[in-house]
Amino acid sequence: MSKKRGFIMGLAAGFALTAGLLLLMVTMNIYHLGNGFKTVSLLKSRALEPLSAVQLVDGAMKGMVESLDDPYSVYLEPNDYQSLQTSMKGTYGGLGIYVGISQDTKKLTVMSPIKGTPAAEAGIKSGDEIWEIDGKNTTEMDIDTAVALMKGEAGTKVTLGIKGTNDEKIRQVPLARKIIEIPSVEGQMLKENPHLAYVNISMFNDLTGKELRETIDELRSKNDCRGLILDLRNNPGGALNAAVEAGSLFVPEGEPVVWLVDKSRTEEFTSGGPLLDLPLVVLINKGSASASEILAGAIKDVKAGTLVGETSFGKGIVQSVFEIGDGAALKITTAKYLTPDKNDIHKKGIEPDVQVLLPEDADPAVIYSIDPKADVQLKKGIEVLQAKIKQQ
Repeated sequence: MSKKRGFIMGLAAGFALTAGLLLLMVTMNIYHLGNGFKTVSLLKSRALEPLSAVQLVDGAMKGMVESLDDPYSVYLEPNDYQSLQTSMKGTYGGLGIYVGISQDTKKLTVMSPIKGTPAAEAGIKSGDEIWEIDGKNTTEMDIDTAVALMKGEAGTKVTLGIKGTNDEKIRQVPLARKIIEIPSVEGQMLKENPHLAYVNISMFNDLTGKELRETIDELRSKNDCRGLILDLRNNPGGALNAAVEAGSLFVPEGEPVVWLVDKSRTEEFTSGGPLLDLPLVVLINKGSASASEILAGAIKDVKAGTLVGETSFGKGIVQSVFEIGDGAALKITTAKYLTPDKNDIHKKGIEPDVQVLLPEDADPAVIYSIDPKADVQLKKGIEVLQAKIKQQ
């Protein structure tokens, strides 16, 4: 975009912004409005570094979104929006971690690492806090900026300042980016319990519901499958519709899988069925968030299975992305979701029916090993599932 065009667009946006501010005079404090105009005047006349109309308008838009005090709402500049679109395609150059903002510490926190990625191989695990990215402090950093800093071309390097739950000091973890292929559904029969199927959902994308049904159908057709362990641990979520489609396996047809509540209405997302007729145990932990909590919450409310593990992350809100022109966009929290029984789990999480905590010093690879001898949550899940099968 040429400088002339950018200036004209910025000037036009500036006039539009000014007009909008004038319209707000009837509902806002005129004193604050006056301060706004004074700020613009002082920045233009006294700031050492020159500011264009485009920069002023961009800054105003960022400030408006930041005033929501919501870490999941953000103004996306063209480069950031392009990065977001790239990540949604399923592959990207990065480290292989999903992040969120901790409700307790307000710190940038690892929700889950992806198996076989640089982050997982370096021992980064759920609950670790990211204090620095290449020396940049993340305290006031929004999620999208942090993600953009961690992504990059395969082979390039980045250093994270990590502080674990029991760490007194920040440790520097150097990592080399690689192409990350985002997995969705994997399944197998347990070796030592060959009548039990184990299925892991690592995230929810547009194909997850279909893949889940096909994976389970294939396992049942080739084996004497008497029960299912569904592993949602370290699943950061993803597409809402995928969670609803997956939930249709466990929620009776026509009944709600989730309720979506926005400023104007409450929308019911119902199960399309047909039901999966198998005893079920669901594994969850503090890295289970968003769409994975939708599925876990639905299963718990309709009593389709037993939840085993730790209280989930507690992200019960939904973001929508709106293009606003010139390559930029707004990502805004537009709704919250409720479980079938209309429980609001945001900032609370979903409590398991059977609580089993992993040791603080547990190897993060334990939950990917599918080894009940090392994984106490999986071991307990097997015990609970076997007891359910005996009761049939």
